[in-house]
Amino acid sequence: MSNASPEPLPLVRPYALTGGRTKPKRDYPIEALVKTDSESGVLGANGFRSPEESAIADLCAQSRSVAEVAALIKLPLGVVRVLISDLVDRGVVQVHTSASASEDDRPDAALLERVLRGLRKL
Repeated sequence: MSNASPEPLPLVRPYALTGGRTKPKRDYPIEALVKTDSESGVLGANGFRSPEESAIADLCAQSRSVAEVAALIKLPLGVVRVLISDLVDRGVVQVHTSASASEDDRPDAALLERVLRGLRKL
């Protein structure tokens, strides 16, 4: 056991990752699925603006929810929504939202029942 503490990682404030923006251009729900657009051919030549954008693109090679992406890269949900919105604008990822919302933007009762059953099984 040593008393030496590990070297601290450089701290980048979340607002710096988004250029001070707090609202995405498109507000995706936390359950929306994000997938890297493999057909766009922009992955290597895109020039990601941050390591976080690159991490999102890598993670989303498989479909993942917005909330899952935020948890895996350990960033606040709001920051991840802004970064995902930027990546959508540049054609790097696609976002698929649930078609189960009703006209008044309330979730479908059947969907809520399925979620509740799944939670009870935990």
